[in-house]
Amino acid sequence: MPDVTYGGARGTSPKELRQFYTRLKHDVDADAEHFRRMIKTSAAFVTARVDGQLVGVSRGVCDGVRGYLTECKLDPAYQGPAAVTRTDGRVEHDSFGIAAEMARRVLDKLHAEGVHRIDVLAWGTEVDFLEELGFKRKGGLVGMTMTPVQAVAVAANAGSTSL
Repeated sequence: MPDVTYGGARGTSPKELRQFYTRLKHDVDADAEHFRRMIKTSAAFVTARVDGQLVGVSRGVCDGVRGYLTECKLDPAYQGPAAVTRTDGRVEHDSFGIAAEMARRVLDKLHAEGVHRIDVLAWGTEVDFLEELGFKRKGGLVGMTMTPVQAVAVAANAGSTSL
């Protein structure tokens, strides 16, 4: 097992995050200020490093009632041979328990914040990992997303609708 050091926001730079996401081919197009804001506004921000190199990030946000495990990314090189697709750091396998430890630290922090429920969205390959952490599938739940540009377009079109 690699010698893993867990940490938080302190010492994690926007440049390092960009390099991490780029290395994992994760689709995050953010500038340094966005990364700073992401770090600052996360209720929990956990990193995993091996020999000083960032190999994992897990984050959570909360509003006082609900908490969200917003991401748990681990470099596929540290997931073990059972990781098949190796897509953008999604945790498919966790041979060394690195992702599980990061996620547990985030969940502990959200619990300490007093949230009543913690939600997560899983891409297909992450479901097993999240179930191992104790998450349960909710029937009828459908994950949906849009970009801010799409939201502005929808709002603009709604304002131009006439009867």
